[in-house]
Formats: sequence, structure tokens, C-alpha cells
Amino acid sequence: MAKREIKFSVELDEQSNPQSIEWEATDAGFDGSQPCASMMINLWDPAARNTMNIHLWTPGMLVNDMNAHYFQSLMAMADSYQNATRNSELAGMIREFAKSFLDKVREKQGG
Repeated sequence: MAKREIKFSVELDEQSNPQSIEWEATDAGFDGSQPCASMMINLWDPAARNTMNIHLWTPGMLVNDMNAHYFQSLMAMADSYQNATRNSELAGMIREFAKSFLDKVREKQGG
């Protein structure tokens, strides 16, 4: 059985706010760590039957980039959900919401 590792390093300021985030993985296709401006990790705890979340972003994360990050994450969640459940109808609902989200973002940006 193979084993892979993903590692995140978060530098915090005095108030414990993330100032920088780096990640690396054994199968990432590059050596060492790479910076990122935002991360969202959702873990399912089967014993407690709930989701644990780690959502972090750095001061350098721009609002437009956060909007894109959420849209792309929602679309990836739809794909993941469809692959896991084979329920294309509900996956389609997630995609439709993501598109509505993007439309609203564009509307608020004035175009």
C-alpha cells in the first residue's frame, strides 16, 4: 500500500492571523514548498458525524481572487460529489449555484 503526504506551513502574526501559507506534497510534481494565498480544507469526522473546516487566507489575498477561489472550489465540489455519489442531478444543482454566485459577483463588480 502506498502512502502520500501533504504538508501545510502557516506563519502567524501576534494575533494568530495567517501572514503566509506554504504547502508541499510527495506527489506535487515539484520539490520543496510553494506559497499560496488561501486554503480551504474540509474533513469529515465519522465518529462525530460532522465536518471540520480549516479556512485560511493571507492579507495578500485579493477579493477578486477570493471570488474566483470560491467559484472554482464550488465547481470542483460538484465534480467530486458527482464522482462520489453518481448523482448528477444534485451535482448539477451545486454547479447552478456556483454559476449564480459568479453572476452575482460580476453584478456587484459592475459588469
